[in-house]
Amino acid sequence: MASFHPTSRNTNASIALCCILCAGVSLSAAQDEKKGKDDAEKKKLPTIAEKTAGLEKREGLLTTFVDAERGRLWLEVPAATTPGGESARFLYTDALLTGLGSNPVGLDRGQLGRTHVVALRRVGGRVLVEAINFRYRALSENADEQRAVRQSFARSILWAGELAAADPDGRVLVDFTSFIVRDAHGVVRTLKSSGQGSFKLEKDRSVLDAVNCLSFPDNLEFEALLTFSSSEPGRHVRETTPDPNSVTLVQHHSFVRLPDDGYQPRRFDTRIGLFGITFVDYAAPLDGPMDVRWIARHRLEKIDPAAERSRVKRPIVYYVDAGAPEPLRSALLEGASWWAKAFDAAGFVDAFRVEVMPEGAHPLDVRYNVIQWVHRSTRGWSYGGSVSDPRTGEIIKGHVSLGSLRVRQDRLLFEGLAGTDKTGSGDADDPVQLALARIRQLAAHEVGHTLGLSHNFAASTYAGRASVMDYPAPMIKLGPNDAFDFSEVYGVGVGAWDVHVINYGYRQFAPGTNENAALEAIVRGGLERGLRFISDADARPPGGAHPSAHLWDNGDDAVTALEHTLKVRRIALQRFGQRNIRPGRPLSLLHEVLTPLYLHHRYQLEAAIKVIGGLNYTYAVRGDGQSLAEPVDGPTQRRALQAVLACLSPETLDLPESLLSLLTPRPFGYGGNRELFQGATSPAFDALG
Repeated sequence: MASFHPTSRNTNASIALCCILCAGVSLSAAQDEKKGKDDAEKKKLPTIAEKTAGLEKREGLLTTFVDAERGRLWLEVPAATTPGGESARFLYTDALLTGLGSNPVGLDRGQLGRTHVVALRRVGGRVLVEAINFRYRALSENADEQRAVRQSFARSILWAGELAAADPDGRVLVDFTSFIVRDAHGVVRTLKSSGQGSFKLEKDRSVLDAVNCLSFPDNLEFEALLTFSSSEPGRHVRETTPDPNSVTLVQHHSFVRLPDDGYQPRRFDTRIGLFGITFVDYAAPLDGPMDVRWIARHRLEKIDPAAERSRVKRPIVYYVDAGAPEPLRSALLEGASWWAKAFDAAGFVDAFRVEVMPEGAHPLDVRYNVIQWVHRSTRGWSYGGSVSDPRTGEIIKGHVSLGSLRVRQDRLLFEGLAGTDKTGSGDADDPVQLALARIRQLAAHEVGHTLGLSHNFAASTYAGRASVMDYPAPMIKLGPNDAFDFSEVYGVGVGAWDVHVINYGYRQFAPGTNENAALEAIVRGGLERGLRFISDADARPPGGAHPSAHLWDNGDDAVTALEHTLKVRRIALQRFGQRNIRPGRPLSLLHEVLTPLYLHHRYQLEAAIKVIGGLNYTYAVRGDGQSLAEPVDGPTQRRALQAVLACLSPETLDLPESLLSLLTPRPFGYGGNRELFQGATSPAFDALG
């Protein structure tokens, strides 16, 4: 049995206690030493003036210093204004100044990225760029409620940089170059998702563009040349780059002063086609909805708020890319200007205008609403985007991207219908003039998106083409001897629906007006006039059921329109021949002209198909008196089925024998392209296929 020695036990305990105390003293000493070193390091930081001596100083929204020789940019961060180290907040967005030039990939010239509200925060020895989360909020004056929501959801730190200098007043300096020279736009992600291979950013071939780092009182604009590399680039990259292993794009960044509190958000209404923002309000009363929806719109204020009609403090001005050649530039100016009528009807005098982009102005500068002329290797979509305040939905900058090849495809379409004898003549049936009519409408359409308007795919069925926000099919009438009449091929000016939506979104009510009641009156007035609205989600899917919601269709009766479209197609195919191609062009190029003509009825056929099993419905709100869902009646469905089946008849599918002899194999120097029908009898045209 072991002996018990209390003295020995106490001695061991004393030694242990002594070790703990010594360790504590050592730890405390180490911490003091580290703190001393940290303090010493802080004291070692030079002042901003010392660090930036000899550099070019650029004052604006924030002060920056440019070292053009070394390709670096330094950012002066104001002193913190909150206990958490926050200095200031700004709107921030990225974009591409230059594009890949491939529609399937989608990295286009002028393409905008996401817009954030970001905060500059100093935490320890670093400055953070933090994106604020506005998806979840507490619309309350209670700071505790707001903090509870803020701490319940994640934030996003976009970048962090070490302090390079500090002044006694709290201002600090950071090297901001790595923020600018990074893949903020997600080019690597886009290339991979579009099947173009795994690319990476090559830092040694990516540089700050010091010349285009611009400072203004309310915004900063920065640019960098970014080079991405891959050992196995995809087909679209190989088609559009000098060296597909090395893709260089220019990326743009904008920091913008936050708009003041003068903008008033306006409620979203599902019966009005306006985009907007949605967030969750955790301070909402228990008997109310948590989802808050506000529309997106530009700020537009009358000089005299009480007047029914008034000039405005600051008109909405759009600028057309000077790179668009004539006569296209004039067509874009004219078409985009149609919106002035809608704003005038809403009580704003001279509130909207369109001009050519001033020389030297940057298309991605947030001070300019721009209609940009974008080139790609193949035809593709045009689109309208915007830089908007995530807090309120206020549109700060509208940015339209118009694909330059669309107008040439439209000319080809009309040369297939009418021949080329009048091409370039300037007459009413000149395919060039018909294509210009379409580009005017397209300019208005895309500008409409940047004003906040969504598509309305029911608008082609009432009020004589009620909106430029529908996709228009060419309206071709038949005259004596089945002559084509192109006098009303496309609409001119904004329609009744467009005027109605601008009135809802932008009308400024006199002081003291109950805005909710006034807005509801506008909506009800539109319903009484039969102004229907059906959006993309109900029109685009092949399985869509609404009999009035279609793309590229005409008229209020899809079946009658299909029968007429098939007749136009049949007449054009019977007349098709050498007259449908310009003199001196290889005869084989008739293949490209034939494709859109043969498929001339495609979209009207889709419209007729939706009538079969169709369901009429609206975006009804309780109490607004709109009809409920109602199936299309049986006789109309059977009539639609008969018209659809007729499209499968040999008479519809066959090509005239006289035409087949013209479709010669591709000539030397002309390869295949996406505009040709595929077949199994190459080089001969596959008539059966």
